[in-house]
Amino acid sequence: MIRECIVLAGGLGTRLRSVVADKPKCMAPVHGRPFLFYLLHYLHKQGITHAVLSLGYKSEQVIDWCNHTPLPLRVSFAVEPEPLGTGGAILHALPFLENDAHFIVNGDTFFNVSLPAFYAFHKDQQAALSLALKPMQQFERYGSIATNAAQQIIAFREKQYCETGLINGGVYLTTATYLKSLRLPQKFSFEQAVLETQATSRQLYGFTSPAYFIDIGIPADYEQAQQDLPLRTASTLFLDRDGVINEEIPQSYVLHTGMFRFNEGVLPALALLTKQFSRILVVTNQRCIGKGMLTTAGLQEIHQHMLDEIALHNGRIDKIYFCPEVESNHPCRKPNNGMALQAQQDYPEIDFSQAIMVGNTLSDMQFGRNMGMTTVFIPSTLPDTPFPHPLIDARYAGLWEFAQAIQ
Repeated sequence: MIRECIVLAGGLGTRLRSVVADKPKCMAPVHGRPFLFYLLHYLHKQGITHAVLSLGYKSEQVIDWCNHTPLPLRVSFAVEPEPLGTGGAILHALPFLENDAHFIVNGDTFFNVSLPAFYAFHKDQQAALSLALKPMQQFERYGSIATNAAQQIIAFREKQYCETGLINGGVYLTTATYLKSLRLPQKFSFEQAVLETQATSRQLYGFTSPAYFIDIGIPADYEQAQQDLPLRTASTLFLDRDGVINEEIPQSYVLHTGMFRFNEGVLPALALLTKQFSRILVVTNQRCIGKGMLTTAGLQEIHQHMLDEIALHNGRIDKIYFCPEVESNHPCRKPNNGMALQAQQDYPEIDFSQAIMVGNTLSDMQFGRNMGMTTVFIPSTLPDTPFPHPLIDARYAGLWEFAQAIQ
């Protein structure tokens, strides 16, 4: 697997000036963090350990942010002495790489493609340059790409309305050796001088992926990214139990396995979420133990029943945390942060800024907000809870709808 990537992060963001002023496009804030934050976390999740940021406009903003922010991978800075075009920016970044083969990603698009699968495709095809392609319907904002049966790219078509087609997802895989062999000028457009020019060489291949894609270049898509990206780049998932995983019993508790019933769609949802998240943890208040209605052993029997059924359906829960205390102000009882801190002690890699809390009460939402998580509300038992709400970042009908939305 290739571990290095060039990030083209020198864009001016001209079309975003109405909503983002005086910033390079990669620094446009999304849910309180620069777009680059989500891109780097995506790369890390895909196995990248070194990113070379190719910078131009207001590069000092990017460098300063990187130098004062804990990042999941190592970064280097290749600052253009003058605008070089997308192609010149890539060539300028090549000396900062430690290996010949590398990925390239646009700093203003997010395409959640599997880089290991992309690499395997590139290697199998023995391609000089591979592009990740996104299937799209009813579009005119992007040019389309034609491929043959061998998945070779044969043409780049200009922007026009298409009922269905493939677009360039802004993720590439190539080598420095290949790019240097083309004897390119110092300043040039990568799209025109390399991609379009080399389309007839049969050395360019297209890897098609249905994964989530967004380009923040226009205000409408930039606004959509505010909700989408925190959900799609998180690595840890916290789940409440009653009302989220299983049916909540009004004014009572689940006291034995016969009373435990999964909510509709939860089992297939957990199978999907298992592939999406490095850790899936349950945090549940179980006051019934403190009230003497259920023993700890009895709760563990219920949880083992739950875990066994989840495993049978190809899902997983890594660990369950519960608070048996009756007092509302007990440190481990949500919305207090005790169970979150226990989880981080058990799994030190947990970054709460890269975590999601899914719950069905405002107490769950406050718990997530206290720890800096993205919060997702399931209105299973409190359907009248207003939304938008200051504690809620996103709302889905159930865990199945949430799991589908973030694929």
